[in-house]
Amino acid sequence: MEADLGDELVALHPEGGECFGFNNVAASVWRLLEQPKSFDELRDALLEEYDVSPQICAQELHGLLADLERKDLVTKAI
Repeated sequence: MEADLGDELVALHPEGGECFGFNNVAASVWRLLEQPKSFDELRDALLEEYDVSPQICAQELHGLLADLERKDLVTKAI
């Protein structure tokens, strides 16, 4: 479950009942993940949307995805 609150997106974990707030970049990734995407597809979409170097983008994206996975909000495809 999710809702837009101004510039942020808020998602509710359905099983744990925890609420998570996403900044603009995290919200972009969250929306991109409505359909399965590879890491490269996510990175490329972010590079088109934001003014960031490929290295920084990849590093930040890895961190965000790891955080979302730890919070059980996404799963990694095998």
